[in-house]
Parts: sequence; structure tokens; C-alpha cells
Amino acid sequence: MAFLLAMPLGARAGGQAMDPALRAAYEMFYNGRFTEAVVATAELCAANVAALPACELRTSALHFQIRRAMGDAKDRKKALAQCAPCADLLSTFVAETKRAQETARAGLKAAPDDEDTLFLLGKIDLNYVWLQLGTLDRKTGWDEYWEARNSLDTVLKTHPGHVRAKVARAFVDYIVDTRMPRGTRWVLGGGDKKRGMQAIREAAAAEGSTFVRAEAGFALWDMQVREKDMVGARATAKLLANDYPANPDIKKFLESAAGTASGLTNR
Repeated sequence: MAFLLAMPLGARAGGQAMDPALRAAYEMFYNGRFTEAVVATAELCAANVAALPACELRTSALHFQIRRAMGDAKDRKKALAQCAPCADLLSTFVAETKRAQETARAGLKAAPDDEDTLFLLGKIDLNYVWLQLGTLDRKTGWDEYWEARNSLDTVLKTHPGHVRAKVARAFVDYIVDTRMPRGTRWVLGGGDKKRGMQAIREAAAAEGSTFVRAEAGFALWDMQVREKDMVGARATAKLLANDYPANPDIKKFLESAAGTASGLTNR
């Protein structure tokens, strides 16, 4: 699944500039240096609401580190069992996710309408759901799914132009429609692949900070690969390569003879 990260990333509602250390960690993440991003966010992710952007990035980076370590094998249970570092990485991921969720929920008790915290709780929840559903192929995490869906819908109801929330919510629509059986789709509130893809296209074309554009761009690339739209996927990957030439996934995809490398799917 795509790099799912609307405000300048890491800034709070007051609009202050992003912390240079957090900016550097985002650069590592988008260049595919997941292990370094995990290390860089270790001290930035603290148990306070202001640190939630770093915690969201940290859980995303841990997820991608796990996925890369597991490889592309279709048997995800076997891949996890054969992955030497994965047990410790997964334990860290779960612990960091739980701490960040608790911090966000406590913050929302004090300020229920805090848009930033609502979004970040939803995104942290989805990081957990996407790891379980996509990377580990486990049908679990439904409490987190509903909390994420409700949080994102609340944000978008008051701020329809919130690009990050729009991207994350679009992937909910897409994944529910394409990965879940018909009956389960209904239980999960329904999905809509076409609506999800259209929302991602709009987000990728919208103006925004470098990292916001990157998040939407990687999400679009992921969907194009899933839909086997290799012409569109290669065009998107080339655009992403302009900003992130060191990213090994982009490089692998563009260098593949048929342009059919897995890219960032399976998240």
C-alpha cells in the first residue's frame, strides 16, 4: 500500500515551521530509508500531543521496515515466520502504536474538536490496520478501522480540503471495495474503488507542501500498480523520482523491463 502520510507535515494548527529533525526523518522515509527514519524518530515520538506527527511517521516507517524485511512472498504467515528481525520490529510497532493512540485519545478528551489530533489518531489507527490486513494478511484490527474511519470523516466534514485525510479516507474506500468480500464490505460500511481513485487523483494534483504532494503521489502510484495501469504508474513514478531519486522502490520499478515491479503494493 502506498506511503500514506492538511497542513505542512509535522506542523501544528498554529502554523509553525516543521522541526528540522522531523523534516529530515520525512526525507529518509520518502527516500525509502525506513530503518534510518525509525532511528531518527525514536526521540521525537514522545507521549504528548505535539509529538504525534513524529509518532505517525515512526509507525509508518516501522511498518515499511517490517514489510521490506518480509519480502514479496505470497504466503505472508510463512514470510513472517522466516523473518529474523520481524518479531522485535512488530513488538516495537505495536507498543509505539498503542502509546500514540493513548496520547491522541487523551488529547481529544481535552479538546474533542482538535482537527490535527483527530486526523493523526485516524492515520495511526490505519497504519495498524494496513499492516495487519495488507502486510501480514490478518483479518483483524476492526476497532482501529472504525475509529480511523470516524475520525477521518469528522475531519473531512469540517475541512473537505484536508489533503492527508482525503488520501487516507480514499484508501479506505479503495481497499474495502477491492480486498473485502461483498458481505464484509457491507459490515465495514461499504467502499467505493472509483471514488477512492478519483479522490487520490485530485489529491495528487492539488497544491501543497512537498511531503503532502509526495504522500498523494505515492498513493496514486500504488493504486495504478494495483490496477495494472503501468503507463500511468510509470509516469507517476518518474515524477516521484524527481524529488526522491534515491528511493530504491522507484528505481527498481523504473528499471524493470516491463514496468511491472510490485512498487509499493501490499501495504
